Amino acid sequence: MLGPVILAASRSDAMRRIVSAAPVTKPVVKRFIAGETVQETLPVIESMADRGLEVTLDVLGEDVTDPAEALRARDAYLQLIEAVKPLGLAECAEMSVKLSSFGQALPGGHDLALKNVAPVVEAAAEIGTTVTLDMEDHTTVDSTLAIHAELRERFPQTGAVVQSYLFRTEEDCRRLAAAGSRVRLVKGAYKESATVAYQDKHEVDKAYVRCLKILMEGSGYPMIGSHDPRIVAITQELARQAGRKLDEYEFQMLYGIREGEQHRLAAEGHRMRVYIAYGTDWYGYFMRRLAERPANLAFFMRSLISRG
Repeated sequence: MLGPVILAASRSDAMRRIVSAAPVTKPVVKRFIAGETVQETLPVIESMADRGLEVTLDVLGEDVTDPAEALRARDAYLQLIEAVKPLGLAECAEMSVKLSSFGQALPGGHDLALKNVAPVVEAAAEIGTTVTLDMEDHTTVDSTLAIHAELRERFPQTGAVVQSYLFRTEEDCRRLAAAGSRVRLVKGAYKESATVAYQDKHEVDKAYVRCLKILMEGSGYPMIGSHDPRIVAITQELARQAGRKLDEYEFQMLYGIREGEQHRLAAEGHRMRVYIAYGTDWYGYFMRRLAERPANLAFFMRSLISRG
């Protein structure tokens, strides 16, 4: 019951001020956020690589309100790419972007977001890595997938994200599961209405498995974004049935969540990618992490009580 309330709070400026001002917040946020700057985050990337883990890097920020902010988001990713380049870790470090941070919600936002993200995708390709387009609320799906299709004409390795709680996603998976595609499947972390999305967790889970089966039986490269032990086990079985080798799909989990499981999967030879977010605009991301899993909320509340 608390999930929808927390998701609504993730878009509330008043709640942002309250949570940000709480003395306990910053230490707890560090569980999920690798740092506030590129330089703080680089040691985390190197540490992950040393332990056989791959990463995808997200410069925090979304829902920009003017074109100048969108340009700053572009420049922040270009700075990130320049910082990663000398590490020699491009093969295991990719980028994830939210197109709302590149101006997608502004007037003429579709073209603006494409114009701003294209240099990032190009710069990533030049150092031997790639970019995945994160999915946001349902109103952005058509635009995001259209931008994804256009980027793939020049950079076919560009990835897309789909969310199983949306009714449309099974059909999206059928279209995307083509040779050369890279598709991350997640359950979904935005507050959506019953007109477009499943509301019951069990229905979301069942839809996830249906989508996963489509991707595994397709010709693309599935990226399984889930911390659910049942989903991990189902993925392994569906991969076996589809005749996929361990390097023909990958697991993805968030930084700070189920680290033991991340290391276990990597030790078994699976490709295991950790989603690492950094930056100062952490509020929306942090609140969605609390909404996704009761354990995350309980962790935050215990910290508030113990430090309050």
